[in-house]
Amino acid sequence: MKFIELRRDLIHTVLEMNRMGINQGTSGNAAVRVEDGFLITPSGMAYEDITPADIVLKRMDGTYESPNGLRKPSSEWRFHEDIFDDRPDVGAIVHTHGKAVMTIACMQKDIPPFHYMIGLMGGDTIRCAPYQTFATKELSVVAVEALKDRKACLLANHGQIALGNSLKQALSMAMEVETLCDVYWRTLVAGGPTILNKNQMDKALQKFNKGYGSAKAFVTSESK
Repeated sequence: MKFIELRRDLIHTVLEMNRMGINQGTSGNAAVRVEDGFLITPSGMAYEDITPADIVLKRMDGTYESPNGLRKPSSEWRFHEDIFDDRPDVGAIVHTHGKAVMTIACMQKDIPPFHYMIGLMGGDTIRCAPYQTFATKELSVVAVEALKDRKACLLANHGQIALGNSLKQALSMAMEVETLCDVYWRTLVAGGPTILNKNQMDKALQKFNKGYGSAKAFVTSESK
């Protein structure tokens, strides 16, 4: 079976999403780039039941296959494919429906620079893509746009997408976004946050751009 370790990593990633509390049930999904296209979690399977043979290889030519011949790719395969196509720097994608993420996404709000860690995602905001029906080309289009120069975005009335050069990094990014959303809604309940000004965020971004932690430039080859 090709890519056996990456298949196992995908299963581990989605199980960790639920264990960490940033997703529940089968609502999220994950994908990792390979030379033939990308591996993605199957549609409609409980994570604990997924085996490496259930992981789907989705090719950029529109074809797909699972080693056991039984599975279809996640219903959200389209935005995974379009993000990989638009962002050659990205090696892995995680999509979650965490409670805090959904709270802010259902407000259809960008997350402003209320905390300097917003800069970890590549800019002074975490954008919220406009609402579009799940599993459609329209959703893919707005997601790709919201991720321009960013490593994560919200999807209005839906969830989040987080990017990385590896599944481990994408999962870490998703956890950071969930935490920031959790703190942000708490500040809104308490009367609203104090927003960092442009100079303050520019200084934070300079530090991130110099290679702070997982803000280092993506290296796609690490995920192959």
